[in-house]
Amino acid sequence: MMGGSEKIMTKGQELHDQGKYRAASEILDKLVFAEPQNQAAKDLLADVYEQLGYQQENPGLRNAFLAGAYELRSGIPEGASPKTSGPDMIRAMTTDLFLDFLGIRMDGRKAEGMAFKINLVTPDNGEKYLIELSNSALTNIEGYQADDADLTITINRSDLEQVMMGAKSLQAQIEDGTAKVDGDVGVLEQLASTMVDFELGFEILPGTKGPSPETDLNDFEVGPVGAMSE
Repeated sequence: MMGGSEKIMTKGQELHDQGKYRAASEILDKLVFAEPQNQAAKDLLADVYEQLGYQQENPGLRNAFLAGAYELRSGIPEGASPKTSGPDMIRAMTTDLFLDFLGIRMDGRKAEGMAFKINLVTPDNGEKYLIELSNSALTNIEGYQADDADLTITINRSDLEQVMMGAKSLQAQIEDGTAKVDGDVGVLEQLASTMVDFELGFEILPGTKGPSPETDLNDFEVGPVGAMSE
């Protein structure tokens, strides 16, 4: 069947018609990756993925195949991503989960050579955290404080939620006295410089990528799940 896309397409259609969808996907997938602009090949692979999706009992696999089929035919869906950073969701997010999320958002390559410790205190709920950046990784430990911390931030959890929602920046809360700081505030700028925005419309299959969404978040805001923009 090798020797050009037409031969592969012919064999792929034959396998599809015989119900040999996995075999068809093996050869058509390689053709699509070799020729991302070959819409006929993408359409035929979409037909194969659709049938594989219909046969799945596992909803995760089903959705993966059907999403792949949709993207091959129509491209990555555009429009606003789900807004999941509403007040109720943010209030339900624990502080350590928020700090873990910052660790996920951090680009380790941008943090190379950086090292600092931050004590975080939220008096209204009695929580204390040690946040440490070292070896290009951001970690946190609940219930601990460092005697040699580069910076200590004291802010009520209710005020921190305004930062998490994007309603107010941490810098603005420091300037108006809502958040109290002791030490080198510059480490916050260092931390902010390592944050990256997740892109919802990343390309899974070739030739399906749409335009990158614009982002407008403060440094430590929790954006939509799967993307950091609306």
